[in-house]
Amino acid sequence: KLDNQNHFSFQLDNIEGGLYHFNHTPQYQYIYLEKGDSLLARLNTVEFDESLVYSGKGSEINNFLIEMFLAHEKEEHEVYGLYHLPPEDFRSKMDSLQAAKLEHLNELVAENQLSERAINLAKASVNFQSYTHREAYPFYHKKKTGKEKFPDLPDGFYAYRKTVNLNDRELAYFRPYFDYIKYHFGNLTYMACMEDCGIMEKPEIGRLHYNKHKLSLVDSLVKDNELRNLLFRNIAMDYLLREHTASQECQIFIDKFRKLSSSDEHKQEIDDLYDGIQKLQPKRELPDVSILNTNNESVSLKEIGKNGKTVFYFWTGSQKQHLRNVMKYVGKYKKMHPDYRFVGINVKTGYTQWQNLMEEHNMDKADQFHGANFEEIQTTMILDDLYKCVITEDNVIVDAFANLKKPQI
Repeated sequence: KLDNQNHFSFQLDNIEGGLYHFNHTPQYQYIYLEKGDSLLARLNTVEFDESLVYSGKGSEINNFLIEMFLAHEKEEHEVYGLYHLPPEDFRSKMDSLQAAKLEHLNELVAENQLSERAINLAKASVNFQSYTHREAYPFYHKKKTGKEKFPDLPDGFYAYRKTVNLNDRELAYFRPYFDYIKYHFGNLTYMACMEDCGIMEKPEIGRLHYNKHKLSLVDSLVKDNELRNLLFRNIAMDYLLREHTASQECQIFIDKFRKLSSSDEHKQEIDDLYDGIQKLQPKRELPDVSILNTNNESVSLKEIGKNGKTVFYFWTGSQKQHLRNVMKYVGKYKKMHPDYRFVGINVKTGYTQWQNLMEEHNMDKADQFHGANFEEIQTTMILDDLYKCVITEDNVIVDAFANLKKPQI
């Protein structure tokens, strides 16, 4: 806890050196620790990532990690604007961005005594972000150019793959690495299914086949048990959340997942997710979840949605652009559908900050509620996308997997 000067401190004894993370929900960041480190972290909880800075022994690698995180976050929009380029031009742009960061790392290494382990982590924070963009390139290029076929890639476009360890236990929980592994297996599976299986043109069976194929590919190439289980879980989550129906195909997929995964915790998690999806099918009753009103009183979703047509939508105070987009969509649909009540549920935001944001954006407080227990809302309402909305009529589900961008009211 913070003392009266807004400080905190603690000592960690006998822990293994390596990558850790700390969080101030919903934000979190990584921290790299080695024996003998003595770190001072300064930050505020409003601009969490942007304000974070370290000093003391061990600060160099940690400041570099947060600097790379912010640089990648800033570049995301820029890189998306490059996907229309021909393959050689896109690769050249990625090489330039990557080289500049690696040069910065070389300067850091020259000026400080970093361990080999720390240097490898720093390189991973640079390289895997670049590799992920390259894995995504053919798909985004096809989408942005409107072409029917994927671009012909020059020799060596994926040359970096030869250097990647698909069984790096040390990086298993490091987002740049894990995101790359996910994109890599998605790319490999899609191309293999398209070229060899002849199944991708049949959407009614293509998704099940594709995801079973991806499970098999991970099974054949990844030997580290922890990483295998994390990937199996990710594939299962992605499949069920995109499918979000109760069907024989889903059960076939779950059976294959259960045979491959050795994690009882993950198996239970997937079973619970599928059970939750089944409970949100059309004509089922709205779940009885409690949220808070502006008087800090507990109110159930059923109490809110018991009379008439209701659209429940979600927003968070940590994503300003998302909030502006949500307000734009809601304002538009309110005019188009005056017979619906639009109910906002705030998540992953402190209660006081939520109240301040309502004032700032001039929201109708009668239709705004605070989801204090995010985990309960996430699992019960299957909140996988913050543009998701749930359409009900008299507490009966019409569509629990609608999207605020196109709610199809």
